[in-house]
Amino acid sequence: MVKDKTKRIRQTRIMVFGTFDGLHAGHLNFFKQAKKISKKSFLIASIARDKNVFRIKKKFPVLSEKKRMALVKKIRLVDKVILAGLRNHLPHIIKERPDIIALGYDQKFYVKNLKRDLKNKGFLAKIVRLKPYKAHIYKNHLLKIKKQIQ
Repeated sequence: MVKDKTKRIRQTRIMVFGTFDGLHAGHLNFFKQAKKISKKSFLIASIARDKNVFRIKKKFPVLSEKKRMALVKKIRLVDKVILAGLRNHLPHIIKERPDIIALGYDQKFYVKNLKRDLKNKGFLAKIVRLKPYKAHIYKNHLLKIKKQIQ
């Protein structure tokens, strides 16, 4: 009897969050950085709900959450796309059970006590902060201003 000596490497579940209101090079770099955290990664993108975007940014996104979700699903780097929670951001994270949560360099909302809040729910995940990609160019609000000037 010959035993299979190839080791099965478990995929590392990595979760990212964002509005993704129109994709640009900064978003693609964000996904690439998250995907490269582990050699064998499974990338989950959580799409912000329209109501929550309004609550945080004081304006609705240009594209609906369903359209933003459809856009991100087309990105080959992303293995799974889900909608974030409406009232509470923790249940959808716990349900997906990521090994690593990768935050964008500028993500501040919900993240101040994220590790503690997850731990209080009995869930541990490593939290990493990704690097900016041309931070002063690839922000949606800066891209919109640039289009208006042209």
